[in-house]
Amino acid sequence: MTDPYADDAERAHRLSRRFGRFMERWRAAIRRRPWLNTVYKVIITVLGAAVVVIGLILVPLPGPGWLIVFIGLTILGTEYHWARRLLGWLRRVLARFWERWNLWRAARRERREQRERGSESFG
Repeated sequence: MTDPYADDAERAHRLSRRFGRFMERWRAAIRRRPWLNTVYKVIITVLGAAVVVIGLILVPLPGPGWLIVFIGLTILGTEYHWARRLLGWLRRVLARFWERWNLWRAARRERREQRERGSESFG
């Protein structure tokens, strides 16, 4: 069986490589000018921190609060290693959470189906 999204993933990978090369050239041009590099880092820090804070404020509300936090950490991760490490850790924790959540839901569904089958035999 083939993956129906394999072509999409390959296309996204090609685009990300092209974008990555563009960003490397752009960042190299910024790094050659120390004052511009400092301004860039300040802008990225302020923008990333603002997005993370807004995301954390939105977490208890319905909507994409955690997604916004991840976007803010991705912005910060373009300049800070600690943000990339934190983002990687959060992704692993989230993946484990979803795996456990799905297992719990499947077990719950199975128990419910067993109860329904048991009640049918008594009915």
